[in-house]
Parts: sequence; C-alpha cells; structure tokens
Amino acid sequence: MIGFAIRRLVQAVIVMLVVALLAFTLFRFVGDPVNQMVGIETSLEEREALRERLGLNDPIPVQFARFIQNAAQFDFGTSYQFRQPVSDLFLKRIPATLELSFMSALFALVVGIPMGIYAGLNRESWVSKLFLSVSLVGISLPTFFIGILLIFLFSVTLQWLPSFGRGEVVQVGSWWTTGLLTVSGLKALVLPSITLGLYQMTLIMRLIRAEMLEVIRTDYIKFARARGLPDRLVHFRHALKNTLVPVITITGLQLGSIIAFATITETVFQWPGMGLMFLQAVQNVDIPIMSAYLLLTAFLFVSINFIVDILYYLIDPRLRVERA
Repeated sequence: MIGFAIRRLVQAVIVMLVVALLAFTLFRFVGDPVNQMVGIETSLEEREALRERLGLNDPIPVQFARFIQNAAQFDFGTSYQFRQPVSDLFLKRIPATLELSFMSALFALVVGIPMGIYAGLNRESWVSKLFLSVSLVGISLPTFFIGILLIFLFSVTLQWLPSFGRGEVVQVGSWWTTGLLTVSGLKALVLPSITLGLYQMTLIMRLIRAEMLEVIRTDYIKFARARGLPDRLVHFRHALKNTLVPVITITGLQLGSIIAFATITETVFQWPGMGLMFLQAVQNVDIPIMSAYLLLTAFLFVSINFIVDILYYLIDPRLRVERA
C-alpha cells in the first residue's frame, strides 16, 4: 500500500513539474510582462529597472526555480488587469468554482446511479428506454446550449430561478464564502449545477447500465440465485458492489474535468468563479492569471486522481493480489 502510494505520488509530482514548465513558458515567452505593466510614457531606464527588479534578466533555470518556489507558496505575481495579487483574486473565486463543481458532481451521482441501476435491471421497460433517450440528449447537446435552454425555460418563461450570478452568500471563516446557507444562493445554484453535471450524469448512468448488464450474467450471480437468495440481495449486495469499482475511477476523473472545464458554464450563467476570470484574462492577455489557472486546475485534477487511485487500490482486491 505504501509503495503504491509513493509511486503514484512521484507520478503526480512529475505531472505538476511538466505543467509548471508549460505555465512558466506561457508567463515568460508570451508577450513582455514589462510592457503589460507600464505605460507608453515610461522611459527605457525605468523599464530596465523594473525588468531587473522582477528578475527577468536572470538565467532561465533560475527564473524557473523561482517560479516553482513562488507557486508552491501560492504566489503567482500581480495581475496586469486588476493590479492585485493573483493569489488574492483566486481566493475570492475558488469557493464559487468548488461549490458549483461539487454540487454538479453530487447531482450526477445522485441521479445517474439510480437511473443506471434501473436501466440495467429493466432494460426492456419503457422507462429504461426513456432514460437512454435522455442520456443521448445529455451527451449530444453542448453545454452552453443546455444552459441557454434552461435559462429560457426556468428563468425567462416560468421565472422560477435566477439566470445569472451567485445569489446571496455567507462568509464562512476568513476567506470561504458559500451560497448553500441562503435561499437565493440555493436557487442560483440549481441551473448551473444541472448544466455542468448533465453530461457526467448521463455518462455515469450509461456506465452503470453497461456494468450491471455484464455483471448479472456472470457465474457468481447465477450461483447466488441458485442458492435461493432474493433478487434485492443479489442485485444490490453482489452485483452493484462489483459494478461500482470502475464507476469510482470514472467519477474521480469526471470530478476533475468538472473543475477544469467549468469555464463555459460559468460564462453562460455569469458565475463568479475561476473559469469566468480565466476567460476575462484571456481577453486581456493577463498572463499571471492564465498561468495560475493552469497550475491550480492541474493540481486539483492530479490530487483527485491520486485519491481515486488510492481508493481504487483499497476497494479492488485484485490489485493487492497482483502486487503480492
């Protein structure tokens, strides 16, 4: 177990170093940071003094080492657009993105797993066919189009839910804010969570259905039925337990994808998260925010995958037998 965790940790560190190199290249060679930070009237002497103060005249390996050291301390420089430390900007935006991502993942799991189980156990029923049709819609339609449809239906036509913003939030601790404790915050969270989690929900549903259809045809399920065990016990203790092993891996990967690719949903609903700020940074060529977003999303993705690998190792005994 310890050796497996160490190997996965070393792989995660290597991935983060590669991503840090990409972010450093973006920060160092896409445009001139000095030109972004000063005006036209700035003299050459002032520009050179600023370049020396920022360490841009140092050798490239020294700059890269300094970049990694600062990133490890959550220091990504100063935003060109907002003239504020990038770390402070992200601390204000991270709670909104994580709250939206986890609620979307919760929606995908709570809805997708029961739908997949029912569709796998009753594949000839009209409800199962309806679920498959819904899953095709969720996979085929792009995220922004689903968001626009939901806004038109529930915000414009029915006027049940807000179409943009995060609603009223509550300060929890020194920097965390949440909308889960207010009515307007909960209402504002419904539409973007469904929009972002619909694709993952359909994917989980189809995966559960396929795994259930495969598992219920195995010999040990036939043996359990031959022993006279009731269908509920066979389906939910024996079949479902083995079905959830690959689902855990897919769910972990999809959670990382939700966090990394929430940009479109945040833009459609004007959700004040990291993705919306990243798009604004792209429009304004704000390199520090772009590189910091790349590093943070990669760190979240790698961390989630590391946790999923450990859980997968603990749940699936075949991996432990192979290692032994």
